[in-house]
Amino acid sequence: MDKTARVYKIELLIRNRGHISFAALLQELEVSAATLKRDLEYLRDRLGAPIVYDAALRGYKFGQEYSSEKHELPGLWFNERELYSLLMAHQLLSELDSEGVISRHLQPLLDRIHQMLGPDEVDAHALMQRVRIIHAARRPVPSRYFELVIEALLRRRRLQLRYLSRSRAEASDREVSPQRLVHHKSTWYLDGWCHRTAGLRRFALDAFEHAELLRAPAQELSLEALSAEMDAGYGIYAGAHRQWATLSFEPRAAQWVSREEWHPEQVGRWTEAGHYELRLPFVDASELAMDILRHGGEVEVLAPQSLRDIVRLRLQEALLRYQRC
Repeated sequence: MDKTARVYKIELLIRNRGHISFAALLQELEVSAATLKRDLEYLRDRLGAPIVYDAALRGYKFGQEYSSEKHELPGLWFNERELYSLLMAHQLLSELDSEGVISRHLQPLLDRIHQMLGPDEVDAHALMQRVRIIHAARRPVPSRYFELVIEALLRRRRLQLRYLSRSRAEASDREVSPQRLVHHKSTWYLDGWCHRTAGLRRFALDAFEHAELLRAPAQELSLEALSAEMDAGYGIYAGAHRQWATLSFEPRAAQWVSREEWHPEQVGRWTEAGHYELRLPFVDASELAMDILRHGGEVEVLAPQSLRDIVRLRLQEALLRYQRC
C-alpha cells in the first residue's frame, strides 16, 4: 500500500469509526510506527485534515471544526509515481514554452504537486534536473499571441490577423476561425478557416504581426474534416491532394531510418541488398526534400520523378557553391 492509499484509508477509518487507536491503525495499515506518524502529520499539515488525539478515548478523531463542516480529502488522487509523472509532463511543457505562458498557468498545479509530495519534493527537484530537451532552430512565439489564440479557441471566437507570408514576403489581413493548435519542429501553428480565401490554412504564430479577438463566433468544422484536409500531407504542409514518395536508404543510414516514423501511413521494407525502402505520402515537397537532404548521399529518391528532380537540383546547387570556393 503506497502513501496515497494509506492516508485515504486513515481518513476513512476515522470517519467510519468516529475514533481509532494508534495500535489499531498499525494493524490495519501494516506499517511501522514511524511511517504511521509521518502519514498522520502529512494528513494534518499537508492536506488540512482536522485530526486530533483524544486522550480520554485513547485514539485519533476529527476535531471540533469537523462537526460544523464535513471534512473531505481531495477528490483527485495521485500516488507518488503519478505525481512524478505530472512533474515530468510539466517539465516537457516548459521546454516547449519559450515565453513561459503554459508554465505560468500551470504554476498553481505545480505548487500543489510539490505540496503533496512533502519530504519527497527534494527527489522531485533532482529528477526534473535530469530531464532536458534540446531544440534546434527554435522559433519563439510572443506570449500575447499564444494566449490570444488559446482564448479564441476556448471561446470559439474569430481572430483578426495581420499575417506575414514568408514565401511571398508580404503581409496581409486575414479573418480566421481558429480550429486547433499544432506544435511542429520547435514552433507553434494555428489551423484555421480563412474567411478571405474560404479554406483551411495553417498559420505560423511567430509570423503574426498583429492579432485581435473579434466578437463574431468562429465557424465550426468537424475534427474529421479538419484531419482529412490538414493531416494528409508530410510535416507541416497540409492538403488533400497527395503523392507518394519512395526512398531508398543505404545500409548505414537504414539502421536508423528503419526505426523512425516519418509519417503515420508510411510503409517500409528491407531489400536483399540491405537497403531500406521507405514509401510515404506528401502534398508539398518542400519539407520532405529538406529531410531527405539531411542524409546526403546515403539516400536516393526512387519516385516520383518530380521529387527526384527537386533533390537532384538542390544537391547540384550545393555542389556548385562549394566548387566556387
